[in-house]
Amino acid sequence: MPAFNPVALIGRQNGAKSTELVDLLGQFLTARGCEVMVEQSTAEAHGIDRFAGVNYEGIAARAKLAVVLGGDGSMLSAARHLAPHQVPLVGVNQGRLGFMTDIAQEHMLDAMGELLEGRYSIEERTMLQAGVLRDGQTLFSTNALNDVVVSKGTVGRLIEFLVHIDGEFVYDLRSDGLIVSTPTGSTAYSLSSNGPILHPSLTGLVLVPICPHTLSNRPISVSDSCRIVLTLRHGDDAQLHFDGQPHFELREGDRVSVHRADNTIRFVHPPGYSYFAMLRQKLHWSGMY
Repeated sequence: MPAFNPVALIGRQNGAKSTELVDLLGQFLTARGCEVMVEQSTAEAHGIDRFAGVNYEGIAARAKLAVVLGGDGSMLSAARHLAPHQVPLVGVNQGRLGFMTDIAQEHMLDAMGELLEGRYSIEERTMLQAGVLRDGQTLFSTNALNDVVVSKGTVGRLIEFLVHIDGEFVYDLRSDGLIVSTPTGSTAYSLSSNGPILHPSLTGLVLVPICPHTLSNRPISVSDSCRIVLTLRHGDDAQLHFDGQPHFELREGDRVSVHRADNTIRFVHPPGYSYFAMLRQKLHWSGMY
C-alpha cells in the first residue's frame, strides 16, 4: 500500500516541460497503485485527460498528498488553498531558487518512490491571517504563507502608518512600506529588505521596514502569538499585498490587522532533507572543505 493515496498533481499553467512532468509523474504514481487527480486548471492548460481533473475543493476533500510541480509561487498558491484542509504538500522544483520545492526534476521519480514507501518527514509551517478594517467593518481578509506587506503604490512618495502590537504603540513609521513575515517568508521579500532569516521551527514573526526614512528603524522579531495592527495615516496610493499576490487598495485611516492563522501548512520532505543544506545551496554559502 502506498503511504499516500490518492495523490493530487498541481502544475504550472504554461510550458511543454510542465506537461511532460505531470504526465510522467502521473503514470509513475498509477503504476505504484495510487489514484491520481490533476488540479483542474493544470489539466485544462496542458490538455491532460489521462487523469481526472479536480478543482481545489475536490483535492481538499480527498487527496492525502498534493505534489506541486513549479516554483515557490506555485507552492504558495497551493498552500493558501489547502492549508485549511490539512492536505500536505511536496514540491518538485521548476522555478529558480525554490526554497520550498525540495525535489529536483532529475530526482523526481526516485524521491516520490521513497515517499510512497513511507520514508519522509513532515514539517508544519506557520501561516498568517490578515484583514482590512475600514469604519469598523472588515472589507477584505486573506491568509498568507510568506508575508503580508503594506507598501506604497505607483506614486513615488513615502507612506506613513502607526504600528501597534497587542494594543501597544510601537512607532510611527514613514517608509516605502512594512513586511510582516513568517519564518518561511524570511527567505523571500523580507530577506531582500535586510530582514533576518528565521528557522521554520521558531514561533515568531518579523517586522521589516522597507526603506525607512529614519535609519534607526530596524527589523524586529516578535512572538507569533502577537496581534499586529498597522493604521495608515498618509498614503495616496498605499496597497496591501499577500505572498506577492494581487493587492487591496488602502485608504487613509484603514487598519490592517495581522496575526497567526489558525491553520498551518504541512510540508512533506524526502529523506535527507536539511534546512541548512538548502540555505547553503540556494544562497550560495560556502560549503564544507
